[in-house]
Amino acid sequence: MSILARFSPDSMTSKKYDELVALLYEKGIHPAPGLELEVCYGDGDKMKVSVLFDTMEDMEAFGAKIKPVFEEVGFDPGSPEIVEVHNVIRRDL
Repeated sequence: MSILARFSPDSMTSKKYDELVALLYEKGIHPAPGLELEVCYGDGDKMKVSVLFDTMEDMEAFGAKIKPVFEEVGFDPGSPEIVEVHNVIRRDL
């Protein structure tokens, strides 16, 4: 069952998000196995991130990999809202 996690860190800016994503790519952590979709949205200094994973195990494995990186740079993503996904509709490419 797919899992959606929504993060709303207190001080996530678009610049900070871009820096974190670049760092995760640089370290070979991103894109994570089982990651279906990542969406970053919001206004300048109040960005939010939603991630859709194939399974809870995939999401937990990704979390275990990013936690030390985030601690290293002093970023606290806060606790996500986690929900099981009933359905995902994808457009045909």
